[in-house]
Amino acid sequence: MKAIVYDRYGGPDKLRMTHAELPEPAKGQIRVKVLACAVNLSDWEYLVGSPLWVRSINGLFRPKVPVLGSDIVGLVDKLGADVSGFVEGQRVTGDFVMTRGGFAEYACVPAGETVVVPDDLSDEVAACLPQAGGIAVSGTTDLNETTRFLINGAGGGSGTMALQLAKAAGSFVTAVDNEKKVEWLRSLGADEVIDYRKFSFTESDEKWDRILDMVATRWPSEISKVLAEGGVYLALGGSVRILLALVLAGHRFKNCSIGMLLVPSGQALTERVLQMAVDGQITPHLEAILPLSSVPEALSRTGQGEVLGKIVIKP
Repeated sequence: MKAIVYDRYGGPDKLRMTHAELPEPAKGQIRVKVLACAVNLSDWEYLVGSPLWVRSINGLFRPKVPVLGSDIVGLVDKLGADVSGFVEGQRVTGDFVMTRGGFAEYACVPAGETVVVPDDLSDEVAACLPQAGGIAVSGTTDLNETTRFLINGAGGGSGTMALQLAKAAGSFVTAVDNEKKVEWLRSLGADEVIDYRKFSFTESDEKWDRILDMVATRWPSEISKVLAEGGVYLALGGSVRILLALVLAGHRFKNCSIGMLLVPSGQALTERVLQMAVDGQITPHLEAILPLSSVPEALSRTGQGEVLGKIVIKP
């Protein structure tokens, strides 16, 4: 089978197309014929080996898993031992961030993380949902028409779906991203947009009730200045130093909550997100559908924050 592989950390130049052996599903796994696989920021992090916590999972000096790609939609091709509830030919998906393997023609995925894709969703749309949709849903709970909500990194897959959910709840939404996405984010319904290259939202005189940060780069002392009384700041990713500071911040800032967003990934959340897409509550913004050979380009643009929403790879 064809696959995009890498055997050392670095940029897109470390990726190469190769002919690999067809993988065999281990106990508790399903082999799928990959129909589509979305590109996520986590793929870029696993490629470059940064932040450092990535290496604690994927190998300190060299990557343990040679094929990236975690939001896979595929047809069940073979069942491993002790797998039930699935049959060959079913179209399935899941957030397989721990096993990856989607940038190939076939992949083996854990059955316990796998769900059947509703017929109403295309391969491409379904591939955008498990990780990015799960983050958006988890990061927008309890919003209402009185909430002032800021999304830092609003122009990516998770951010655009979080924007949709926040506007549906009636919240005032501030979107933060680079200058190339300013007008686009306004067209999606953002009430105001900040170009982070020109102005840091932590220097604003405004205050927000909720802040969802896709990649934390600011210290808790900076964040606390723009949180309203009783406000909540949640970060998804960032450097080890920043994330550790955020985890410990609750002991120092009593008038607000500062910490990390814990996403309860798994079958239940994936099924919920897929159904929300069927019901029209969330719609991924799909910039491009590209072939397997375009994985290096897609990862480069994702890592640089250039993608408007999501890119999907179709082997």
